[in-house]
Amino acid sequence: MGHAIAVALFLHLLGVAVWVGGMIFAHFCLRPALEDLSPQLRLPLIESVFGRFFNWVGVSVIVILLSGGFLLMQLGGEHATWQLHAMAGLGVLMMLIFGHIRFAVFPRIRRAVQAQKWPDGARAVGTVRRLVVINLVLGIVTIGVAVLARGF
Repeated sequence: MGHAIAVALFLHLLGVAVWVGGMIFAHFCLRPALEDLSPQLRLPLIESVFGRFFNWVGVSVIVILLSGGFLLMQLGGEHATWQLHAMAGLGVLMMLIFGHIRFAVFPRIRRAVQAQKWPDGARAVGTVRRLVVINLVLGIVTIGVAVLARGF
């Protein structure tokens, strides 16, 4: 394996670890820990945490997209295996869902927190939660497809 491919694979896997690992943390650790807090405490905390996390995911998405595109071209381009094309397709779908969360739904949380409209914020957080679950499932399926691509 060439140096460039090894570096691209490392960056790709690092981006995936940050994104998927962050979703697992947010869904299975942070969300349950915040359930007992009142909306006045919970929603500003969620807004603050997601604001930071979404910046990390944004960087991860760029790294995953660039490294994945490079790897796809190095490993056959349009003639690459179906698993590589499946990973690319699932990754793009995940990125589109993340874009919707970040640029359509998250601003609703931010506005609700600023205006102290707790029911509006809670609805937006529920939407984020559902979309994160979808992305988490897609991420796990994509990792499974990556294992299949190894051809053990």
